[in-house]
Amino acid sequence: MSQEITWLQNATIVTMNDDRDIIEGDLLLKGGRIAAIGDVDPVAAEGAHTRDLTGHIITPGFVQCHIHLCQTLMRNHADDMVLLDWLERRIWPYEAALTPETLAISARVGLAELIRGGTTAILDMGTVHHTDAIGEVVKESGIRAHIGKCMMDYGDQVPVPMREDTDESIRESLRLHQSWHGAADGRIKYAFAPRFAVSCTERLLREVGEAAADLKCHIHTHSSETEFENEFTRERYGVSNIEFLQQVGMTGDRSVFAHGVHVDDEDCRILASSHTAICHCPSSNLKLASGIANMPRYDKFGVPVALGADGAPCNNNLDAFIEMRLAALLQKPFHGPQSMPAERVLALATIDGARALGLQDEVGSLEVGKSADLVVLNLDDDPGCGPGGDVAARIVYTAQKHNVRHVFASGRQLVDNGELVHIDAPSLMARARTAQQDVVKRMQKYLPQ
Repeated sequence: MSQEITWLQNATIVTMNDDRDIIEGDLLLKGGRIAAIGDVDPVAAEGAHTRDLTGHIITPGFVQCHIHLCQTLMRNHADDMVLLDWLERRIWPYEAALTPETLAISARVGLAELIRGGTTAILDMGTVHHTDAIGEVVKESGIRAHIGKCMMDYGDQVPVPMREDTDESIRESLRLHQSWHGAADGRIKYAFAPRFAVSCTERLLREVGEAAADLKCHIHTHSSETEFENEFTRERYGVSNIEFLQQVGMTGDRSVFAHGVHVDDEDCRILASSHTAICHCPSSNLKLASGIANMPRYDKFGVPVALGADGAPCNNNLDAFIEMRLAALLQKPFHGPQSMPAERVLALATIDGARALGLQDEVGSLEVGKSADLVVLNLDDDPGCGPGGDVAARIVYTAQKHNVRHVFASGRQLVDNGELVHIDAPSLMARARTAQQDVVKRMQKYLPQ
């Protein structure tokens, strides 16, 4: 944990606390935490590194609740397909071809993009193998992450290296939980990550539900992304996808279901009563032609909702600003201009994401005592973002990742004046190009005939 004292002065501080206070003043970071907001006692700030942020906005670090760091090297190689074709013809063969080394590079590229864009906490679903490589890269990155190995023990279309024995999948997941849950001074948590009902046996899902309940850790899966998932569970189990996941013990206040596009009112009641969170991934749902999740309906039923970019091959960006803007705009033609206001969307990307991960006491809002995970934006000098206006609207509707000037996680500065502090981006991308060529070559033997 950083012991450096940092005094950020003269900023507009968007706290995202319960009262949604916006404060003109200073922020003192000490011992990796927020020590003061608004007025800062110079005695408490003695020896601090100071930075004048006149004209800048400080927000909580963004929380993305559905990411696939393992897929980053497949960016721009899996376009213009629907979900099942995309998985069978591109993603599963690609993931089967990953080595620990290429997986680590994929994760580094994804984290560099996320950090540069102000994301300081993620829920990541890895691939079936080599999850330790992701853990090591997250550990060195400085951000918070719930990580988990993907679990898949069913499906004729799954490449052989990805098709698991049920017992072995559970054993490896438990080993990873023991290794990574609470690692890096608590920054890393483990989340069981069965891919989705279509590629998992009922037994696997039931045992995941039991293990997660016993260990009090998160479950991370895909649900109701396409109507096919409902068709699959209705034909096989006689119920909707959401109801099936409830029956096998996968719902609960430590569960995050990615997408939730194709749900009905009864599904919403199940999600709300169990406090299961939905992670809305608007770009991914559009690009894969999966549909548009009805966010106002989730709010009406009281379903917890967060925001995520999904993976680079089904989005091509891991950018919180793009997801916020789309999350706000997509609902308006169907539900009216006030159906998803800017402040609501900013909450999805910050405090609501933190709640979905059980991190609301640590991150998601700027409050004294919380971890110093924050983003500094310069909008005033950008003709595309000003001049002036409602602060939340400026962030959600006009800001882009190039407006990020500084990023701190646990008080450690990760971005300074728009540049990554601990990552040599040109060197990383040179390695990434080589790694991508290697994986694309290796995956050919796993492509469907």
